[in-house]
Amino acid sequence: MSTDALHHQPLMPHLLIDGLNRYHDEPCLFLGDKVASYREVRESTSQMVQALHSKGLGRGARLAVISGNRPEVLSNIAAMQIAGCIGTPLHPLGSIDDHAYVLAAAEIDALVYDPAVFEDLASQLKQRLPALELLSFGPSSNGDDYLALASTFKPQPLVAPDISPDDVSSVNFTGGTTGKPKGVVSTYSVTASMTQIQMTEWEFPEELRMLIATPLSHAAAAFFIPVLQKGGAFYVMQGFSPDGFFDMVEQHRITTTMLVPVMLYYLMDSPRAASADMSSMETIFYGASPMSPARLQEGIAKWGQVFYQFYGQSEAPMVIANMRKADHDPAKPQRLSSCGRPTPWVHLALLDSEGQPVASGEPGEICVRGPLVMKGYKDMPEQTAEAFAGGWLHTGDVGRLDEDGFLYIVDRTKDMIVTGGFNVFPREIEDVLATHAAVAQVVVVGVPDDKWGEAVKAVIVLRPGAEAAQALVGELQELVKAAKGAVQAPKSVDFVAGIPVTPVGKPDKKALRAQYWAGHERGVG
Repeated sequence: MSTDALHHQPLMPHLLIDGLNRYHDEPCLFLGDKVASYREVRESTSQMVQALHSKGLGRGARLAVISGNRPEVLSNIAAMQIAGCIGTPLHPLGSIDDHAYVLAAAEIDALVYDPAVFEDLASQLKQRLPALELLSFGPSSNGDDYLALASTFKPQPLVAPDISPDDVSSVNFTGGTTGKPKGVVSTYSVTASMTQIQMTEWEFPEELRMLIATPLSHAAAAFFIPVLQKGGAFYVMQGFSPDGFFDMVEQHRITTTMLVPVMLYYLMDSPRAASADMSSMETIFYGASPMSPARLQEGIAKWGQVFYQFYGQSEAPMVIANMRKADHDPAKPQRLSSCGRPTPWVHLALLDSEGQPVASGEPGEICVRGPLVMKGYKDMPEQTAEAFAGGWLHTGDVGRLDEDGFLYIVDRTKDMIVTGGFNVFPREIEDVLATHAAVAQVVVVGVPDDKWGEAVKAVIVLRPGAEAAQALVGELQELVKAAKGAVQAPKSVDFVAGIPVTPVGKPDKKALRAQYWAGHERGVG
């Protein structure tokens, strides 16, 4: 460690160790009929650290993880951090081609996987990448039994690795909604900054019983440190369903959870929504993609001001801005389209195409800098230089600030539609269409048009009981015309059973555009 360690802040391994050491026989993890105490998680973490070291997988080793929600996942993620490994999560819903690409691009040494779910996947990945080492959560015909190996070691006190804030801690891949996935290289300072902001600003309940409805090995991992530090417990779903969610909340008196908007839509559209006892729920964290203000207002009417929004991206994770529960005020419906105020722990600016600040109230690209920002894209120097142009991280999101300092995401720069020479931002149209009583979900994209260049198309999932009809199309068009003007009204509407989503739950506009742009110059980026 360098001589400037005197001034280094505690990093993720230190925070994990401290959290696990603070408590002993208190419950830490509930999954099915299994309950693990802090002591048990701490001891299994120690055994896994030793198992990794015995395989030569220590500081700087590159490990990927893919698993269903099982107790060992929490201990393994902690073990990887404490061993000093560089982690790359694989989303359980990703394709074999996506996973193979990520493993190769990240130069992964070993894959940790759940054989109950991903035995065939591990076998296929091994065939494509023969040098890949396989570590299995239990007996496997393809990999070494990670749990059996760990059980041969006696639990020891946890010791943080010799690391510095600038060392690489993870390589996470972007969703690829606007092109080929990029490997986001994050340092220990990034995750420490993210955690500091979470602990400082986020509204966690005093009695912290957190329902995990997303993969433990992926998005849910960002909540480990706050929950451990506060002595909370994780209640883990093995697969999301509205009935399962409501059952868990009622049975365990859940006080908080994290959901992506599409999950909230499913909950609100469930027959259980009106009768389920949600009285214990104090905070519902949501993010990853924009949420319809109309549907958010519906959620507040059902369950109260329990919603807390976070905004970030892989390149600056989760905490660029946040909207507190009190700001979800139904008396101020216009504010429900905001993602809250920028955090004071991050420098933020709205810049034009020349890299200059935009006028007050005008839209500009959201640009940030500070310790939350990634180190760069792995092995992509040109893309890294483009992202860091002018000494800022260019997020690709277009936003504006109101007079009270609230940030509004207008849209992605690559999602903007140019129709008849006018710039149209799909997010603004989506918010209008979502106010119609028949609309459950909506995505707006630009499609090729001989007259307009691009034409505005709305792709809509109807609420239960609503019927697709030409009269409804006319209503939707008139709704947008009245709110935004004729230019922004959709020229056509497609009614679909479901909207494709990325593995992290975002509407996959790239996949949608691909249906309409085959053979055209714009492509689907």
